[in-house]
Amino acid sequence: MRKHSLSVNGLTRRDLLRAGLCGLGVGAAGMYRAPSIFGRAAEALAAQAADNGRILVVLELSGGNDGLNTVAPYGDDAYYRLRPTIGLKAAGLRKIDDHFGFNRGMVGFERLFKDGKLAIVHGCGYDNPSFSHFTSMAYWQTAAPNSGEQYGWVGRVADAIRPDAPSNFLVNIDSHQSLAVRSKTHVPVVFDDPNKFMREAFSEERDVLGQVADNGQVTNPSRRYLLDIARSANDASALVRQAWANYKSPVDYGIAGLDLPKVAALIDAGMPTRLYYVSYRNNAFDTHVFQNDLHQRLLTYTSDAVSAFMQDLKRIGRDKDVVLMIFSEFGRRVPENTSLGTDHGAANLMFAAGNHVKGGHYGKIPSLTALDPPRVRHDDRGLAGL
Repeated sequence: MRKHSLSVNGLTRRDLLRAGLCGLGVGAAGMYRAPSIFGRAAEALAAQAADNGRILVVLELSGGNDGLNTVAPYGDDAYYRLRPTIGLKAAGLRKIDDHFGFNRGMVGFERLFKDGKLAIVHGCGYDNPSFSHFTSMAYWQTAAPNSGEQYGWVGRVADAIRPDAPSNFLVNIDSHQSLAVRSKTHVPVVFDDPNKFMREAFSEERDVLGQVADNGQVTNPSRRYLLDIARSANDASALVRQAWANYKSPVDYGIAGLDLPKVAALIDAGMPTRLYYVSYRNNAFDTHVFQNDLHQRLLTYTSDAVSAFMQDLKRIGRDKDVVLMIFSEFGRRVPENTSLGTDHGAANLMFAAGNHVKGGHYGKIPSLTALDPPRVRHDDRGLAGL
């Protein structure tokens, strides 16, 4: 096997915060205990971050994306020995150097990487990994494996940046609220279809429920809190519906926008949101059987949507304010299975995209042969970079 050396761009905590990478750190040894990084980000942000208009958008790829067929290590002979059938042939890759190439469906990612606006973070994971989708996703969403943490890391970052809990600071676009955005002081705005974002009620009740009493005359703190929540929900739903109604973009997001057009609409409308959380839903990346064709389609949809989102941000003049972070709950095993797919693994890739991202490779590549599945070696000194 030919050795390949990655250039690790050393960034300080101040560099990361300036760049808006709330929760992405570079380790001195180049390896990452990724959920722990998110947990420590809140403390760093509380000390240094200001409300300067920067926005973090988190995209979750649910199901356990296969990082090895996303950014294929075609320069490693072990990759083809362990994946004789599903290993992506070098000639069909979008090569970015003499060792790695993007899956051929990832035109947008290739462009972002070559423009220096996409960082690939290798070897992200946590100790004693769980191969359960539900457990591992909970660990990633809380950044606290095996702890029972009740708040999500995105929610804790929101608490750290703005403990005074301004309305609409945190938005989760999904059919239900993610654990990642659960917060002690913030009430996340959660919606799926902007046109239908309103309080559920019978039509006869809707006008009455839409009227929220003035809480200035309410002395009971519990009732005052509930009225605040009701008013915030009413205001947020009206803002979201109006933003979406006003949003018109010539940018083509492809077949699956992954809710990123909705994020662009809210940013364009001037929503005070600083943290957005969206996902490629329904365990889409759980590719146990006949992986290659399906996986390429999923990556094409993702790449198209992310690339379009970056173009849309530039169109509305906000491309310098936003960083997009992409992760999955675990990677896949190195050897292909007998169904020409891959089973649940451990260490995986993460991505960060944006104008303030210092693009390139980060981290030390986990060995494809030392362990199955590959595990992450750690050096906690690297977390000082947060």
